[in-house]
Amino acid sequence: AEATVSVLDWGFSRSDVTYDVVHVWKGAFFRLDDHLERFERSCAALRLDPGLNRAEILRVLAACVRACGLRDAYVEMLCTRGVPTPGSRDPRQSQNRFMAYAIPFVWVLDHERQEAGARLHIADIPRIDSASVDPTVKNFHWGDLTRGLFQALDHGADTTVLVDSSGVITEGPGFNVFVVKDATVTTPALGVLEGITRASVRELCEEARIPFALGKLVPQDLMRADEVFLSSTAGGIMPVSYINNRVLGAGRPGPLSRQLRHRYWERHNEGWHATPIDYEDTH
Repeated sequence: AEATVSVLDWGFSRSDVTYDVVHVWKGAFFRLDDHLERFERSCAALRLDPGLNRAEILRVLAACVRACGLRDAYVEMLCTRGVPTPGSRDPRQSQNRFMAYAIPFVWVLDHERQEAGARLHIADIPRIDSASVDPTVKNFHWGDLTRGLFQALDHGADTTVLVDSSGVITEGPGFNVFVVKDATVTTPALGVLEGITRASVRELCEEARIPFALGKLVPQDLMRADEVFLSSTAGGIMPVSYINNRVLGAGRPGPLSRQLRHRYWERHNEGWHATPIDYEDTH
């Protein structure tokens, strides 16, 4: 409530910003190093300097969580271009700004919808070309995703997934998508954010000896799938029951989606990839 951001900051006026989100579950960060590494890569790709090293960013994030007293949280870190020298259009003359905050854990889909399975709509809005905006760099260029989301809601769906200009499936607003066909899990290889939860799905599949592949998917692959599910830091593994109003299976989450979702949270409770937070730290 006390944070201030200048309306002249290019992060606001030009979406010249990168960010990352790590969640806290039962008092511990999940896959913190992976998120910090991706944030560093994104900053480097956009020539942004947060002014803090990894250990310093970790201390800031932990302090945000401690200050809120949250045990389950959604913790965001951002680096914006900042405010340029008056009249200048030279991004090198801007002082980059780092920000971070913690809020209660965010769910892309609530528990009821996850239990029933999401209604997913394949939008006909093309995803921004990856040659223009690199999807592996986390960004706020969501104009296409927001248009697709409106289209999905207008069709009675919960959320959307977009195709690229050639008709290949990419990603949705804040999540990766997976297809299960003949007991093999496949997710798009290109044109998407390389999600941290996506990496968790791969590890869980390898652990359970479920074939996993990075490949190319088209809308027909989703429509003909045995199962479809989504993955996100804000919600984990989320089954899908309908694609463009087509019923998948019996209109309920499929067995493999349920298995992976259950194992994902089970492993969380076991301390998988956990970095505990010291809530008593006074420094």
